[in-house]
Amino acid sequence: MGLFNSNKNYLGVDLGTSSIKVVELGSEKGKPRLVTYGFSEQSTDIIKSDSQEVQKKIVSTLRSIIKKAKATTIKTVAALPSFAVFSSIISLPTMSKKDLIAAVRWEAKKFVPMPLEEMILDWKILNEENKDKGNDRKEKNISDKKTKNYKILLTAAPKNLVQRYVEIFKKADLQLVSLETEAFALERSLIGNDKSAIMIVDIGAIACDISIIADGIPILNRSIDIGGNTITKAIANSLNINLERAEQFKRDFGIAPGSSTQGQIPRTIEFIISSIINEIKYVLNLYQNQGEKEIEKIVLAGGSSFLPNLTNYLEKILNLKVFIGDPWARIIYPIDLKPVLQELGPRFAVAIGLAMREIV
Repeated sequence: MGLFNSNKNYLGVDLGTSSIKVVELGSEKGKPRLVTYGFSEQSTDIIKSDSQEVQKKIVSTLRSIIKKAKATTIKTVAALPSFAVFSSIISLPTMSKKDLIAAVRWEAKKFVPMPLEEMILDWKILNEENKDKGNDRKEKNISDKKTKNYKILLTAAPKNLVQRYVEIFKKADLQLVSLETEAFALERSLIGNDKSAIMIVDIGAIACDISIIADGIPILNRSIDIGGNTITKAIANSLNINLERAEQFKRDFGIAPGSSTQGQIPRTIEFIISSIINEIKYVLNLYQNQGEKEIEKIVLAGGSSFLPNLTNYLEKILNLKVFIGDPWARIIYPIDLKPVLQELGPRFAVAIGLAMREIV
């Protein structure tokens, strides 16, 4: 007999650019509990390629992970990568529901660089306390609210990309319950109920995603094509060594000071990290120019967040507290798994946040 009713369990599936990660969570007295997990270090290329060959490879890998992990449910929550989704905060005056829908579409044309016919639009009113209560709120006119404007989070994703995801999970015999953006999953697993303004920097293998979360909502997202692989390749080229050895050097030395040849490694890494820092500074300025509350801290996620001395280095340059996020902190799991799970750490932040969606 299992610990959980599998009908209440959910799979969080992170189709990353360099790996696929799966986490199954159940609910124990309203708290998420780890059932199983699995991963495969394999490039998905789902964003760049819509070929049937790529899809078959992803489906095969996904099935293999789920079989080996002995998952007990097919109900799945997945996420679109942040760099493939357009999002913006817009302000609109109070109006009827019908007029609001039309106004949102009109505003979307200003920031979405693709025809709206090719996009799936989603939007959410952020100042929830001003919304009508009750089941009949959709039929009411919103003009009697106390505030003059609505603050709305507007999100747009390419239809063809969404369809690719839907087809992959269908072919993998998984029931796709929800498809959201990575920023929401990261907020759920790394921040929880903290309503302060926090920046999440997710340094993956190929890209770095920077998000600002305020009052539990991702309000600003930026991505750059720099990640852990960029650093590894730079070290390999600098020292004329193979990628495997360069990867090990990266993990051993990080940004810690060294001497002779070893000193060249931190300098190479520092040069790459400077591009990420410049983007962080740009996002901070963009956010602060909006007159919002101060950023309290930066939380790191992704495999490259474990780079030696990275947190201290960023704290010194940015003058902000920097932490490596622990997505397992809100999850119940067997204590003997702690060393393994802590090592996997922030690499599973997205998958964990997705599996938590229908539980917390």
